[in-house]
Amino acid sequence: MGADFGYRGKRLGLPEEGPGAIAPIGRRFGAIFIDWSLCMVIAYGLLARGDQQAAGNWALGVFLLMSALTVGTIGCTPGKRLLGLRVVSEDGGRLGFGRVVVRTVLLLLVIPALVWDRDGRGLHDRLGRAVQVRM
Repeated sequence: MGADFGYRGKRLGLPEEGPGAIAPIGRRFGAIFIDWSLCMVIAYGLLARGDQQAAGNWALGVFLLMSALTVGTIGCTPGKRLLGLRVVSEDGGRLGFGRVVVRTVLLLLVIPALVWDRDGRGLHDRLGRAVQVRM
């Protein structure tokens, strides 16, 4: 009924399974949950000092800073590291700082992260020319 496009990541030259394969959706959601929880704890406990509305605003800034610094330097956020994921460029190298910032800002807008291609990459990854892979 439809065309067979192969496994996710095939057109990017990635393996079907194991290290370097496209990261599973469940692990990616788990990683973002861990990262967001960490940012909320930091914002609520250290920056907002009990003000819940301010904590939500601060958490966005903490997430932007944490994601830009960690993905831009070591290739993964704390949540991704715990779940064995990393973010690489389409050619397998490290993302440049500008692409990391574009990717993170689009991720904070939420909608681009919910629009996926056939390789399972969100629009934020496509525009940042990034791929989330298994370690």
